[in-house]
Amino acid sequence: MPVATLAHRWRRLRGSDRYAECLRVLLALGGAVAWCFAIDRIDAVSPALLGVIACALAETEDHWRNRLSTLLVTLACFAASSFAVQSLFPYPALFALGLPLATFVLVMLGAISERYATVAGATLLLAVYAMIGADQAGMAIKPWHQPLILLAGAAWYGVLSLGWSVLAPQQAVRHALARLFDALADYLAGKSALFTPVHGVDREALQLSLAMKNERVVEALNDTRLILLDRIGARRPRGTTAERLRLYFMAQDIHERISSAHYAYDALAEALFHSDVLFRCAHLLQLEARDCRQRADALRLRTQTPEPSETRASAEDLQSAVVALREQARPPAEHVLRSLDALVRNLVAIQAQLQGDTPVGLPAAGADSALQNPAPQTLGEAWTQIRIQLTRQSFRFRHALRLAVALMVGYAVLHAVHPRHGYWILLTTLLVCQPSYGATQLRLVQRLTGTLIGLVLGWATLRLLPFGPWQMPLIVASGVVFFAARLRRYATATAAITLFVVLCFNQVGNGYEVMLPRLLDTLIGAAIAALAMHFILPDWQGRRFDDVLADTLGSDARYLARIMAQYATGRRDDLDYRVARREAHNANATLSSALAKMLREPGRHRRGNETLLRFLAAAHILLGQLSALGANRQTMAAGPAREIVVEVGGVTVKALEQLAQSLAKRSAMVSENYEQMPTGAACLQDAGNETARLVLGQLIQVLAQRDRLAALSKDLTIT
Repeated sequence: MPVATLAHRWRRLRGSDRYAECLRVLLALGGAVAWCFAIDRIDAVSPALLGVIACALAETEDHWRNRLSTLLVTLACFAASSFAVQSLFPYPALFALGLPLATFVLVMLGAISERYATVAGATLLLAVYAMIGADQAGMAIKPWHQPLILLAGAAWYGVLSLGWSVLAPQQAVRHALARLFDALADYLAGKSALFTPVHGVDREALQLSLAMKNERVVEALNDTRLILLDRIGARRPRGTTAERLRLYFMAQDIHERISSAHYAYDALAEALFHSDVLFRCAHLLQLEARDCRQRADALRLRTQTPEPSETRASAEDLQSAVVALREQARPPAEHVLRSLDALVRNLVAIQAQLQGDTPVGLPAAGADSALQNPAPQTLGEAWTQIRIQLTRQSFRFRHALRLAVALMVGYAVLHAVHPRHGYWILLTTLLVCQPSYGATQLRLVQRLTGTLIGLVLGWATLRLLPFGPWQMPLIVASGVVFFAARLRRYATATAAITLFVVLCFNQVGNGYEVMLPRLLDTLIGAAIAALAMHFILPDWQGRRFDDVLADTLGSDARYLARIMAQYATGRRDDLDYRVARREAHNANATLSSALAKMLREPGRHRRGNETLLRFLAAAHILLGQLSALGANRQTMAAGPAREIVVEVGGVTVKALEQLAQSLAKRSAMVSENYEQMPTGAACLQDAGNETARLVLGQLIQVLAQRDRLAALSKDLTIT
């Protein structure tokens, strides 16, 4: 293989978002093993490595200052849980009471923020590790030995992670932005398929696919925002952080522009069927998707983004094609050309942003915060966020109660079946029991498959390498593979961690002894998790789908209200506007996620699958129409045209709000009366400029889409 190819692959490996974590885990596990051998304490290998794994799972992508405070909180939680387990271990009755109570409290603490949710999950995992360690070592010899070694392993990884964060403070930001631009590239490529002027294209199916891709873009935007917010805090960004923030704002603007829907795609394809303009639009979108991927690679590899000369030429050719289309003897209708002009301006604006021709500015000092901080700033705010979730309607409360009961049942079962090695039942229940039915079902299959494969690999390894010291490199390697695969290939990760467990037990005993209990406990724990998901406050998506639909339309109404205000005051990406835009996209992504979860639930708990899919496609089109209005924001001079726009905009916002309220109250859909406002051709004729005509045309499309959503809602209610 050529040296250049090897060097390129090495650079891409280093640029992977999993490389840094895997390297830290490799160093931490290898260091822990070396320390145990250096002090001749082979029995300390298992708890030390489990402590490393627990702390690595609790790791968050914070700046080193916040990571230090998070590490201290993590170690305090680890200490409390491990010593509590050790203290209550000899008293099964007290343990059975404390286990569900601690589980419920820790899961509910996750309501404060994602950081606390991550730490709470890792604390529960370490508690089970402490149970396994106490079960393995027995209570007679050095009762506090296992918790101290667990904490030592966790502290070792924490110090290593903290040092890494100090040396590479921008690495997490670069990787988050790279994931964001990759998600945008997928969305741009998916959007290009809508512009194919071919008869028989199922554009509703393409809209559904785009809604799923939009969910990934929204998730990437939210992750990047939180990471940037952690770096910026209350300070004004500067230097490298300011440049990263500009890239984030640029991605936000590109997302709004590419989400835009200026005209019904079927009608546009029919009107321009004999023209190559739509082919050129699709080609430009594909080139812009390529440019986004190149920018993502440049962020990962810390290289310069290639000059997108081909994209610039394609944009110029598209503009020339539109000019030629207008000059034809029989050009398309004026309203089609108006929408086409807005579409082309949008695509060219994306190309200019990717090329850097229109750099994104930051908010002026003292204007408003660059980003909204969702985390509570006081203990009172933190308690308020927890208290809000203390209701049966909260998915977190239901999951906390479900998991607490499941672990208590698992603890009773392990004492009934086989107390020795039985704590793998609790570990399996903890990891398999997820907030939703579909996620639990998927995790159950992956866990069983991975455990079986891992046991087979463990048996083969013990046959080939029966001596303990020679197995140490495999223990470290299997731990690294677990972290490399845990987010994308959970079955592979489970196989790796099962091999890790078998080899660890082989260091202080007989690895063969743990194989059958591990398999049996996995089956029992998975069965308990599945039954708990089915019978303990099951979170069936169909029961709350009306609320999700209402939230989506309510967020759309607030987004539209912010957009319309800026046609009077001028385009300004202030905090209020960006929050309204983000909430609209988040609500649409939540709708997409809830529908995907419901489709994995048993048939009797689903509601009108086909109607819901159509509702999702229609809701995504509505968001696209609003995004088109947002992408074309500009000041309109006072006069009759602006009055018409304000009037129609107000009626449209009210119509969306009323539909949202009807869905929230499960009441009959409100039929709007649009007779008292100027609509259709008369409305466009009264408008005094092209901007007004474009805006009014979009608002009329929004009202039509609102009516379609109302009709689908009625069908959904009947279903």
